[in-house]
Amino acid sequence: MSPAERRREQVGLLKLAAVDVPALARAWHDAVRAVGAVADNGAVDAAGRRLLAAYAEPHRAYHDLVHLGEVLARVDELAAEAADVIAVRLAAWFHDAVYDLSAGAEERSAALGEQMLLRLGLTDAVVTEVARLVRLTASHDTSADDRNGSVLIDADLAILAAPTGRYARYVAGVRTEYAAYDDASFARGRAQVLRDLLALPRLFRTSTGAGWEARARANVEQELLGLERALDSG
Repeated sequence: MSPAERRREQVGLLKLAAVDVPALARAWHDAVRAVGAVADNGAVDAAGRRLLAAYAEPHRAYHDLVHLGEVLARVDELAAEAADVIAVRLAAWFHDAVYDLSAGAEERSAALGEQMLLRLGLTDAVVTEVARLVRLTASHDTSADDRNGSVLIDADLAILAAPTGRYARYVAGVRTEYAAYDDASFARGRAQVLRDLLALPRLFRTSTGAGWEARARANVEQELLGLERALDSG
């Protein structure tokens, strides 16, 4: 094992220790049962372990178990604004189930969700809605009247409004995930992502999320300023 691989493994173990994995496993079990899964407990729990293993993959420095837990917590915070919060919770489980920096990861995550949930005996209507929601995370855009979509998108983007320390760890995690890119290339690409975010009329769609807007914009503006300074000095 190379030093870099050993370091990634150590970081992964530290993050795993900080996550209540049994609580996540119970949350998965409860969500699936709440929408009428007919599979036995062994099959339900095996599916949950498969998803937890996916989020624990060593190449994930941000889109990991911590992120999954945070998104689920935000979905709970926004629950009253969803039309079907259980479907949104299940979509949160699958929204980054496939994460490898290649095109179409959201589509493959949605397809995985369809496959796994159908095997657990969920209805076609529930499976279709979960997959639709997962696909929305490719663009983080939906119609104003899409209550489920608005909740999932706001939960996924809530990291933008995180306190300074957590936001810094998020930024560092994203950079680690794109370690194959040199600093200048990464900075140019990331800066454009941030400019696109700031150009949106609003980052959040829910009434609760509206309260996160100012903090999120301040974080994004500060990060963009740092990237622009680095690019100018380079």
